[in-house]
Amino acid sequence: MAPADLYSLKIDDSARSRGTGGRILRILAASLGVLGLLTGGIFALRSQIPTVEVAAARPANGPEAETLLNASGYVTPRRRATVAAKITGRVTGVFFDEGMHVQEGQLLATLDESDAKRALDAAVADRNASQAGIADLQVQLKYAELQFHRTQQLFADKVASQDALDSARTNVDSLKARITLAKEQVDASAARIQQAQQNVDNCIIRAPFSGIIVSKDAQVGEMVSPISAGGGFTRTGIATIVDMNSNEIEVDVNEAYIARVVPGQKVVATLDAYPDWQIPSHVRTIIPTADRQKATVKVRITFDKLDPRILPDMGVKVAFLDEGASAKKAKGKGESAAAKAIIPQSAVHADGNSSYVFAVHDGKLDRRAVSLGRQLGSDVEVLAGVSTGDDLVVHGPESLRDGEKVEIRQ
Repeated sequence: MAPADLYSLKIDDSARSRGTGGRILRILAASLGVLGLLTGGIFALRSQIPTVEVAAARPANGPEAETLLNASGYVTPRRRATVAAKITGRVTGVFFDEGMHVQEGQLLATLDESDAKRALDAAVADRNASQAGIADLQVQLKYAELQFHRTQQLFADKVASQDALDSARTNVDSLKARITLAKEQVDASAARIQQAQQNVDNCIIRAPFSGIIVSKDAQVGEMVSPISAGGGFTRTGIATIVDMNSNEIEVDVNEAYIARVVPGQKVVATLDAYPDWQIPSHVRTIIPTADRQKATVKVRITFDKLDPRILPDMGVKVAFLDEGASAKKAKGKGESAAAKAIIPQSAVHADGNSSYVFAVHDGKLDRRAVSLGRQLGSDVEVLAGVSTGDDLVVHGPESLRDGEKVEIRQ
């Protein structure tokens, strides 16, 4: 190749400097872009405000301060009955509706009684026939007795034979036996009449006690039976009646804590439907058996005063009170007298030998050291560090920090 040709391949210095500068600019731009993405991601992560769940500190002088044990259960009536017919029949009348107050013995429904009445009429006819037969036999007996006395006289006069006398006596005895049998048949017919009348009465369903109808289980035209006939076409009940005056609470208490419960013990009940209504109650009885599957013992609690708002099968929470704690509080002694508030145990965090909570104020966390008192079921007394009404974090991320902004979960 000629020297001139080689010289033509040489890169000019100005062109070389322009190419190098462009590459450097592109590298710097890419680096700045990556740095911007990282910075944006960090700021985005930092801008995520944690969500927490809070609960307010409750007064220390409330019933919770005396609570030995908490449990939950349901309102159950002691008198609750599904009214059913004693016989199988077709419903011909229903005279109630849900929510209706009924009195003991009040008519609820009727069944088709045509067959039962026919059986009753047949039993009455049998009795009447048996009674008519007795009258005829009694007339025959009088005539037979006359013949017997006449034959006795003739036998004494040596006119009638011994065979004639025996025949007359046998006729009298036979008629007496037939009359006795007819009377027994009358009694049997009377028993059948009572049975038939009972079947007629069974076609009328009445309320077994005073209460409120809570369920209407049959309609006119449906078949009802005291036992299930299968197939879903035969009802086994007419109505369900509840005696509202017998409403009480039934709870299951863990057998490990049943020793804390005694008959007559004071209880505070709170219905799930009315969480701000505390209902004074007391323990009526402890069922003397345990459920081996759940390891619980059933306890029945009676309301001190019933209220129309208390309905069967309502959910309810109960707190068994410690009357000894009440006595201490009255004297101004014991830990409960120094307690400032009551908070959920889930709000307390441990830091070595000390405890602390996170309070939420103006959307920010405030870490506070607390001094704890007695354990009250799922709650705990606070002797210092928290005041009544403070909002405390009970559920939230593990990485919460003092002064951090948070969002309260509604």
